[in-house]
Amino acid sequence: MKETEAMNTAIIAVCGKGGVGKTSVSAVTAAMLAEDPAKKVLAIDADPAVGLALALGFRARRTVDDIRNDLIDRVKEGVRGDMGQMAKALDYEVLAALEEKNNLAFLAIGRPEQEGCYCQVNDFLKDVIETISTNFDYVVIDGEAGIEQVNRRVMERVSHLLLVSDQSAKGLAVASSILDVASRAVGFERCGLVVNRVRAGEESGTGAPAGLPLLGILPEDDTIRRFDIEGKSFLDLPECPVRAGMRRCLSAFGLYPAAKKRQIEGVGA
Repeated sequence: MKETEAMNTAIIAVCGKGGVGKTSVSAVTAAMLAEDPAKKVLAIDADPAVGLALALGFRARRTVDDIRNDLIDRVKEGVRGDMGQMAKALDYEVLAALEEKNNLAFLAIGRPEQEGCYCQVNDFLKDVIETISTNFDYVVIDGEAGIEQVNRRVMERVSHLLLVSDQSAKGLAVASSILDVASRAVGFERCGLVVNRVRAGEESGTGAPAGLPLLGILPEDDTIRRFDIEGKSFLDLPECPVRAGMRRCLSAFGLYPAAKKRQIEGVGA
């Protein structure tokens, strides 16, 4: 049994075609999960564009790939050391790269500047990230298009694969393709689709590809658009249609106990 399983950490990988709004979905998800002060949330920006940092009001001063590149430089220069000491040093550096706001922590993966196979370095870093994740109740990963990158650069298993698409046939086909790849490359327990930016009156025609459960739909939302344009942190996002829709999606995914409790009490989501 892996440590993440033993600690019962929910690891949510948010994936989809570029341009469908997955970073906004990731930011809203992390912000809503962090509303419970008793829960610790780690947001991981695995997209080289580092859009999640801005969406949550973080700076991403040092990324995991900065740490990776520094270590590769030391290896190239002939600086060698005990593997155990190297692992401890990486653990310390990744912990130091974490940025925190109350019960929400943030870690950026970044873009590797040095190509080539440095498998031992990459494996060390993946192990460090997985170990750090056991200290949190929720981990939300905003990945770049596709699921292979999450498996290759972040962690080998996720508990929840959250796919995001718009209503376009291409977006839905990419979501279906990601699920197909993930079924072979990444261990996950649950998967579901969120259809984003649905215009008013078009809800009834929204569906999911075969084999992909539809968690719900998120409407076009002027509040989200305004926050994006002005670069405001989604931690300050007021109640709006997307928050209401995301609450229902997370509850359907078993990730939002507060919403589930209100439904049980008959108040609704």
